[in-house]
Amino acid sequence: MVLFLLLVLVAVALGIVGAVVKGLLYLLVIGVVVFLGAFTVLGIRMRRARRPVR
Repeated sequence: MVLFLLLVLVAVALGIVGAVVKGLLYLLVIGVVVFLGAFTVLGIRMRRARRPVR
């Protein structure tokens, strides 16, 4: 869960900097990619947690 929150914070920071600073639109794109990656990591971890232990 810490990894997910860290990735979301990084994505928000990159998104804000990319949107505010002129000429750094690529940071906004990187922020969106990191944000989507964070949700992918969260989904994978939640799916593994649901599997019954044999």
